[in-house]
Amino acid sequence: MLLPLSLDMKPIGKILSETCGLSEEVLNEALRVQEEKGGRIGEILIRQKVIQEPDLLKALSIQQNLPYSSTLPQDDLSTDFTQTVPIQFLKKHKMVPVITSKKKAIAVNDPFLFQALDDLRLILDMEGAGVVLSPFSDILSAINFAYDMSGSSAEQVIEDMHEEDTDQLYSAIEETGDLLDDTSDAPIIKLVNLMLSQAVKDGASDIHIEPAQNKVTIRSRVDGILYNMLSPPKHTQSALISRIKIMADLNIAEKRLPQDGRIEIKIANKNIDIRVSTLPTAFGERVVMRLLDKSNVLLKLSESGMPEDNFKKFNRLIHSAHGILLVTGPTGSGKTTTLYGALSTINKTDINIITIEDPVEYQIQGIGQIQVNPKIDLTFARGLRSIVRQDPDVILVGEIRDLETAEIAIQSALTGHLVFSTLHTNDAASAVTRLIDMGIEPFLITSSVLGILAQRLVRVICRDCKEEYTPDAESLKNIGITPEMAAGKKIYRGTGCPSCINTGYKGRIGVFELMILEDTIKNLILKTSDSNAIKRKAVELGMRTLRQDGARKVFDGITTIEEVFRVTQQ
Repeated sequence: MLLPLSLDMKPIGKILSETCGLSEEVLNEALRVQEEKGGRIGEILIRQKVIQEPDLLKALSIQQNLPYSSTLPQDDLSTDFTQTVPIQFLKKHKMVPVITSKKKAIAVNDPFLFQALDDLRLILDMEGAGVVLSPFSDILSAINFAYDMSGSSAEQVIEDMHEEDTDQLYSAIEETGDLLDDTSDAPIIKLVNLMLSQAVKDGASDIHIEPAQNKVTIRSRVDGILYNMLSPPKHTQSALISRIKIMADLNIAEKRLPQDGRIEIKIANKNIDIRVSTLPTAFGERVVMRLLDKSNVLLKLSESGMPEDNFKKFNRLIHSAHGILLVTGPTGSGKTTTLYGALSTINKTDINIITIEDPVEYQIQGIGQIQVNPKIDLTFARGLRSIVRQDPDVILVGEIRDLETAEIAIQSALTGHLVFSTLHTNDAASAVTRLIDMGIEPFLITSSVLGILAQRLVRVICRDCKEEYTPDAESLKNIGITPEMAAGKKIYRGTGCPSCINTGYKGRIGVFELMILEDTIKNLILKTSDSNAIKRKAVELGMRTLRQDGARKVFDGITTIEEVFRVTQQ
């Protein structure tokens, strides 16, 4: 058992000055703050950003003669304690039992919470268990992992569900409440909670609830591919959809019209924003939920998978004084993420950035973001007209859908604004054809458009089951690789393991095609709108196509031949 700090124990400030090289002035300032406002010296130094949490924990481990561990095991972790210890108790006191086949200990973030530590030992009959100091983020992660793993599976809830249980669904959900803390016994509530937490754990971007004549199918989209998740019995359909509609604040009595809503929840340590869309079908309402993890830090452009040469060119374009930069690709190809990354890169206090989006997916500090609202006639075109009067330097238009929006965007670029936007086309050259089809004059395109970036997302080979293999010549030919090009190169694939849900893939990365409108390309656009001719000329001038960038990522061992072919086939 830990004892309170004894008088002859070395002060934490002295240990920190030895381990972190703190000056006497810094320590004296922290002591002055402690005298005025109270608190612990270590926490004051962390608040002043003089030290970090690991520095304090290492100093405490020296002072208290306790081991320090920067990571906690999860592979062999027993979750039996979840049946007797409430999750709120462990989160409040920042501690977690670490019980594996090799050791029995309690990980703590604060070694001076003696009473809580003694209570936990008593409850779990762990009188002789040691104590280990760990960062709070690791303790919280271990708590969430344990309670997530110990929860009933959605399949088990479905098995235990009876028809009369489906009436128990009118339970309010707090917006900030953690779903892992929800102890509701109502089977439908439990099923929805488990479905959402499982989807978040798998890294799903969408959940589809699809009613059929005699069954309901629930599928989740992971890394761009839909997988079967659950198949609850047909009698649960009405209650399941009503529960989701209650959470999304939708009208549960209206089943004949489509509805849109949103849910904000917390699962483990992640804040999840869920967009809910319902659609009436012949066999009942179909529901699609789009999951956005708000706790995810926005992806940096340098981490998107863009090749170094293209990254330098693209970086130069986004720092231009005026003009239009277009990002093209189908829905779900990462266009918005790329544009957000570009905005985050150039976002400074001396630049006024305003966006109009449908919907606003992530909030970026220091940027004015407008949500399109067709109900009050706030369209892209109307919003864009108003934005121009707000003295912006940079404008982001979520999507150019019609001639009016395209015309205003081009006029904005020609009058000294930098405009970012997206188009739904297959490749970079097709964006020119699309604008001309809308009714934009070719000379306006050549005067305003700086560059067009086409992109797709390919799945990344799972590191845990990655293996080298020799592909057949036909597969290589599919993505434009000749046997000569493949000579001496290593090509990999994933065999499938529990880590990647037996798919062989984990995570996604972009493949890119950047066409800069140089004078040669501009002259060609003034003569023809044929996208094939424009693309051929761009390739002659050094543009790397989507498929060529994908082939490079195959050689780099990042993705597979099949993935590149899947996303780049015409």
